[in-house]
Amino acid sequence: MTPHSRFLYRTMQLIRVTEEQLARCHARGLIHGACHTYVGEEAIATGVCAHLTKEDAVFSTHRGHGHALAKGMPPFELIAELFGRKAGCSRGRGGSMHLFSPEIGMMGTSGIVAPCILQAAGAGYSAMLRKTKQVGVAFFGDGAVNNGAFHEGLNMASIWKLPTLFVCENNQFATEVPFQYAAGNPDVASRAASYGMPGIQVDGNDVAAVSQAAEEAIVRARSGGGPTLIECKTYRTRPHAEGMGDYTYRTREDVAAWRERCPIKRYRAALLAAGEATEAELNAIDAEIQAEVARATAEAEKAAWPDAADATAHVYAPARSVGPAAVPDESRPPISYAAATLEALDREMADNPNIFVFGEGIGVRGGNFATTAGLFSKYGPERLRDTPISERGFVGIACGAAMTGTRPIVDFMFIDFINDSFGEIINQIAKMQYMSSGRLKMPLLMRGCVGIGHSAATHHSGSYHSIYSHIPGLRVVMPSTPYDAKGLFLHALRSDDPVLFLEHRELMSTKGIVPAEPYEIEFGKARVTRTGKDVTVVALALMLHRVQTAAEQLEGEGISVEIVDPRTVSPLDTGTILRSLQKTGRLLIVDEAFGPCGIAAEIAAHAADAGFNDLDAPIKRLNGAFAPTPYSPTLEAAVTPPVEAITAAIRDLVNE
Repeated sequence: MTPHSRFLYRTMQLIRVTEEQLARCHARGLIHGACHTYVGEEAIATGVCAHLTKEDAVFSTHRGHGHALAKGMPPFELIAELFGRKAGCSRGRGGSMHLFSPEIGMMGTSGIVAPCILQAAGAGYSAMLRKTKQVGVAFFGDGAVNNGAFHEGLNMASIWKLPTLFVCENNQFATEVPFQYAAGNPDVASRAASYGMPGIQVDGNDVAAVSQAAEEAIVRARSGGGPTLIECKTYRTRPHAEGMGDYTYRTREDVAAWRERCPIKRYRAALLAAGEATEAELNAIDAEIQAEVARATAEAEKAAWPDAADATAHVYAPARSVGPAAVPDESRPPISYAAATLEALDREMADNPNIFVFGEGIGVRGGNFATTAGLFSKYGPERLRDTPISERGFVGIACGAAMTGTRPIVDFMFIDFINDSFGEIINQIAKMQYMSSGRLKMPLLMRGCVGIGHSAATHHSGSYHSIYSHIPGLRVVMPSTPYDAKGLFLHALRSDDPVLFLEHRELMSTKGIVPAEPYEIEFGKARVTRTGKDVTVVALALMLHRVQTAAEQLEGEGISVEIVDPRTVSPLDTGTILRSLQKTGRLLIVDEAFGPCGIAAEIAAHAADAGFNDLDAPIKRLNGAFAPTPYSPTLEAAVTPPVEAITAAIRDLVNE
C-alpha cells in the first residue's frame, strides 16, 4: 500500500468514524448546538488535502469537520470543540461551524455562506506578495455559487492570477433548496470560463479522481498559473444538521441510492481489486481509527470547560505601548490632512513590504483624495492594487490576506460604499481574533471619507461611525486635524486590530503643523483642544471646528467653553470627558450624524452614570437631522448643526 493510497483510505475512514461518533454524541446531548456532518463527502476533503502542506491555508464552510480532519486536526480537538471544552480547536468558542487551527493551516470555518471564497483568495494574495509557494483553498457548497462572493472572489483571483483553489462540494442541496431549482446554470464548473480560469467537474465520490484534479490545480497554482475551480458532484447522506427532518425535500430512496455510492466502500474495493492492499491491512486501519476516535471521545468528555473569565478575552490584540507623540515643528510649513496621512503611509510602506493597498483608482491615479499620490511609481501594482468595483469582494480578500501574514489597507473612498461589505466586516473581520482565541491577528486598515458637504447627496455623505462603534473587535478612528491624522494613521498601520479610519471629506484639504518624523497617537486618548470652565463640549471631525468657532464667539460674551475631541470613537475615552465635566458641570455633545442610538447618546449615558453628581444642568445633545442627506445646498445645510445652532445650544445650557 503506497503512502498516498494509505492517506486517502485512512483519512476518509477517520472522517466517517468521527462524524458517526459525533452524530451519536449529539443524540446523547453532549453537543450543545448544531452539528453538520460530512458523511458521504469524505473523498473531497481527503483528495484535496492530500496535496497540501501545513503552510497552505484552508478556509471552509459550516460543514467543515472533514476539511479540518483531512488537514491534520486530531479527532480529539474536533470532538472537544463540539463538546464546548477548553481543549477544543477553537477553545470552546466555535462549535461545529467555527473551527480554527492556524497551526496546521486550518484558518477557519464560517457559519455564513461564501466568505471562505474571498478569504482563500486573500491567502493567495499574501502568497503572491510574499513570493512563497503557498496556496489558498476554499471549500464551499453549491449554495455559495449563487452568492455575490463567488463572482467577486473568482473574478479578482483570476485577474490577479492568485494561487487559489476553489472547491465546490455540490451535494445538490443548499440546506433544503435543490440546486437544480436555485441555479440558472447548474453546471458549476462551466462558470469558470466566465472568469478565464480552468473549470473541472469530477465525481466527488471518487477519491482518486478528486486527488488527480486537485494535484494538477495545486501544481498550477504554485507555479504561477493562477486559480482553478473544481466542482465535485457528491451527496450528503445525513441531514443538513443532526436532529433536522430529512425527508420533506428528498426521498429515502435517493439517500439509499447514494449510500451505495459510498466513497470509502468504493475506494476499498478498488484497492483490493488492484492488489494494492489486503483485507487484513484495511481492517487494521479500520480498527486503529475506531480505537483512536473512541479514545478521543472519552478524553473529550473528561476535558475541562473553558473558564468563564475568558469569555471576553481576545476581542482585541494585546495592547502595545508607544512613545510620546512628536511635538509640532512650527518652522515647518503647514501640510494638509491628506498629505499628513500620505507621509505616514509612504514611510511605513518603505519599512514594511507586507503592506499593500486595495481600492478603486488608488494606483496610477493616486486616489480620489490623493491619499496614495506618488506611491504607485515607488511600490508597483502588487502593493497599490486598483480593484474592480467589488467592495464586498476586496474587503473579504483583505480579511484573508490579513489572516495569512500581510497587512492590507482598504481605501474605500466613501463609507457609503464599504457598507456593501458590512457582513464581511462584522461577521468575519471583527470576530476573527476572538474566534481563533487570539491565534490569528487582523492587521487590516480600512480608510475613507465620511460627512456631509459638496452636495454629494445621500450615497456619498454618510457618517456611520456610531454603527461600527457598536461592533466588538473594531477600532473606529475619526481624526479632526492633520497632526492627529498622521499620528493616528501610523498607529493604525502598526495595529494588529482591524481599524476603520474615517476622514471627514471637508477636512481633507485643511492644513496644520505636522512633524516630519514618524510618531504615533494611541487609540482611546481624547484631546482637550480648548480649556474652559463653564461648559464642556464634545465634538468630532468637522463639528469640532464648528464648535471651536462657536467657542471663540462666546468668549466675547464671557462664556468659557472647554472642548474635548475624542479622536477615536472605539475605544472611547470617557475618562477625559468625565474629568472635564467635573470641572465645568455642564455637557453638550455635538455630532453631525443623526441622533438615535448614536455616539452622542453613548457619551451622554456614560456621563449620566459616572458623572451624575458633577452635573449642574441636564446633558444636551446636538445632532444632524434624522434623515438621509439631500442634494440641494439649502437642504444640505439644514441637516447638519451650523455654528449658530451650536452657539445657541451652549448659551442655553449655560443659562440652565
